[in-house]
Amino acid sequence: MPQLKWVVATQNQDKLREIRTIFAGFPVTLLELKEFPHIGTIEETGTTLQENALLKARTVHQALGYPAVADDTGLEVDALGGAPGIYTARFAGPRATYRQNQDQLLTLMQTIPTQNRVARFRTCAAYVDDSQEMVAEGVVEGHITREPLGNHGFGYDPVFLVEDTGRTFGQMTHGEKQNYSHRSRAFKALHRLLIQSLPIIKGKETAA
Repeated sequence: MPQLKWVVATQNQDKLREIRTIFAGFPVTLLELKEFPHIGTIEETGTTLQENALLKARTVHQALGYPAVADDTGLEVDALGGAPGIYTARFAGPRATYRQNQDQLLTLMQTIPTQNRVARFRTCAAYVDDSQEMVAEGVVEGHITREPLGNHGFGYDPVFLVEDTGRTFGQMTHGEKQNYSHRSRAFKALHRLLIQSLPIIKGKETAA
């Protein structure tokens, strides 16, 4: 079976690793954006996760000609009115580290009681080629902890307690996280759309 080439529209190596795991089994070679340094940073100017995911995938597809996949993920905290939302990756500033973003969140939530620390991760995954665009969403519910727990994962993983598991994403192995994660759910939903729309990968349902 011929091997497709798609570009993953992210510079985040942690995201790339997760997406490659999710697409394992598909007849697809996922190219890294760092292989095309002339693309530069893609400004996320959308007002929703879907707009940003599509913006990144469209930009890369238009620049390179390859089909592109992208995602945008937001942490939505009820006590903060849904923030940080689309600003999740830059909550503490445009070049904030993972830990700085965690600290910003925990500082803002210092006085929020446990029962009101409800939050969710939401991912919008997008695929763009010459003839079509597809989007899918994945959500996981949970709570914000009072301190980071665990050394695995990235981003806000150590402060996000996954509903009904008693553990943060930071306390889960990479493989365990894939069973619950918002990104995994979004790309699995996108898989189903791709299987229906692209004849070359029909019959690969088991990979999703």
